[in-house]
Formats: sequence, C-alpha cells, structure tokens
Amino acid sequence: MVIEVIKGDITSISCDAVVNPANSYGYMGGGVAGAIKRVGGSVIEREAVSKAPIEVGKAVATTAGSLPCRNVIHAPTMKRPAMGIGVGNVKLATQAALKLAENLGLRSVALSGMGTGVGGVPPIEAAKAMVEIVKSFEDKFEKIILVDRNDEMVDCFNSFL
Repeated sequence: MVIEVIKGDITSISCDAVVNPANSYGYMGGGVAGAIKRVGGSVIEREAVSKAPIEVGKAVATTAGSLPCRNVIHAPTMKRPAMGIGVGNVKLATQAALKLAENLGLRSVALSGMGTGVGGVPPIEAAKAMVEIVKSFEDKFEKIILVDRNDEMVDCFNSFL
C-alpha cells in the first residue's frame, strides 16, 4: 500500500472515497464537512442525516455528489457539532472509516486531519493516531492519501511515516 501525504484540498482528490470527520447527526456545517458539502452538494448532507444517528466508532457511506470520488465516508469524531474531543475519538473514527472502506471493497481513500478543527485535538496527536491506524490497514488498500490544507498537519503526517 502507498501512503501519500499531500498539502491540498480533500474535495479535489480523485479516489474511491474521501472521509468526512463528522458529527453523529450527519450535519455538515464547517471545516472539512462544510467544504465537502459546498463542493459536492447538499445531497451528501441529506443522505448522511438520513442515516443518523451515527455513533462515534461507526461510519456510513453516502454518495459523493459532484466530488471526484465515488463515496463520502462519514466517520464521527464527535457526537454534537462543534464539540471538543480527545485523541481517542480520532482513533475510533479513523478505524471505523477504514473498516467500512475495506468492507465496501474500496482501494483508495483520502483522509484529512481528524478532530483538529473544532474538536481541538493537537495536530501532532491526531497525525500519530491516524498514521498508526492507517498502517494497520496496509494490506487492505492500494493507496491511502493523507491530505490537509494546514502546513502543520501535513508536517505532522510526514513525521510519522
């Protein structure tokens, strides 16, 4: 498996699925979720909300609207929108997203820093947790793309590879 780190916008990544670090209600307000909704369309949020509530540690897949991927995987890092969380939730969400992608037979998945926005998890902690979990799936995917607009997050991803 190739693990690629990119500084950029997750909504422009061509792959099987992008991961939305969601809330349990499926609402897509700000941060990565808001960007996915703005670019991909509100159809993504409507479908996510219809599958809610989604427990932290679980994930659901929806259409990708007009994004250049096949699916959006919604993996909640928090129960309510704009809720502070710990790194344990980042681990649970990353694990749930990749497990669902594996079960769906997907070969390439893009993830951005999870829990590092309103969740308040320091980028170094989130990157360490995410890379550890990504590596545990090394025989399940062709490519995992770790993408973020934030230089610090990109540097943190790279420091654990």
